[in-house]
Amino acid sequence: MIPNPIGRVLSALHSSRVRYMLMGGQACVFYGAAEFSRDTDIVILAQSDNLARLRRALAQLKAECIAVPPLSREYLDRGHAVHFRCRHPDADGIRIDAMSRLRGVAGFRTLWRRRTTHELPDGTVCNLLSLPDLVQAKKTQRDKDWPMLGRLIEADYERNREDPDHARLVFWLKEARSPELLVELAALFPEATAGLVASRPLLDKAIDGDLEALRPALRDEEERVRAEDRAYWAPLRKEIEALRRNIARR
Repeated sequence: MIPNPIGRVLSALHSSRVRYMLMGGQACVFYGAAEFSRDTDIVILAQSDNLARLRRALAQLKAECIAVPPLSREYLDRGHAVHFRCRHPDADGIRIDAMSRLRGVAGFRTLWRRRTTHELPDGTVCNLLSLPDLVQAKKTQRDKDWPMLGRLIEADYERNREDPDHARLVFWLKEARSPELLVELAALFPEATAGLVASRPLLDKAIDGDLEALRPALRDEEERVRAEDRAYWAPLRKEIEALRRNIARR
């Protein structure tokens, strides 16, 4: 269930016709891996007309930019996030974080074609990253994102385990974070598992049913991705630090 303040944010985005997709904790709620969050993380189309629509939605929410950088296509195109805090009484304190580029994830137009949509009881249409794209976007250096990855995949498995299509099966095998789930999948779908060993070598251990070997292999895989995320953000953080220093000198 989406809390009323979040619903107010989504309603403003919808009524202003902003082209956006949820990509954070609120998206996880829709996909059945509930996570309480007062943040609304969105990926947006960084074009002038869409940014104008976003500004209209922010004005409805009495949202103010609370950090550098400011809202501009230049910073969004470089991969920065822009942060806002809502002051409208119906959404007071809700934070909105907007990005247009995500590490390791396709561009906006591809994400838009693959999006999932939900309609809220009041008729508000909410756009979400597709589940595979959300999982990729959640592969960060942050500790809290990795348990959520596991819950997202396990929730999808529980909903669709009786009759998965090939694409969903490949998704589970390539992304599952639980040794037990990987062993179960390998036993149920041995041919599909064997076919993916080249792209995910730890599946060999799942085929062998070796839970003890899978645990460190999954930790090593996670740490590699965390390191990639740290390397990606390092130069962007330096840009933000330089921007803060320039503002402080004024």
